[in-house]
Amino acid sequence: MATVDECRVALLKLGEQFDGLDHQTRAKHVVERTINCHISDLGLTFHGRLHHGGLGPFEECPPTEVPPADVRLTITSDDLIALVDGTLDTGRALFSGRVKLDASFGDLMRLRKLL
Repeated sequence: MATVDECRVALLKLGEQFDGLDHQTRAKHVVERTINCHISDLGLTFHGRLHHGGLGPFEECPPTEVPPADVRLTITSDDLIALVDGTLDTGRALFSGRVKLDASFGDLMRLRKLL
């Protein structure tokens, strides 16, 4: 099981990877959305925002004060690390249930283009 700090670093790295997307891809597929990333094995949730300027920053939320979000991701700490590092395939993780994504159909289609 990864630590809270390792999860923070992974979310920062995810934001950096998003920053590497070209402007045209972002303009075409990114809409302003709030995101919750619940780390199930650690029992904590990070809240952030997806926007044309980037992804994040993610902030840890107390369990009783998790704000609502347009996109909700549930994942284990080890799977978060593997997903960000590229050793876990996003599609396989979603279809196998290792990663749960709760979002509108339109958001799912847009996120598919970005992941």
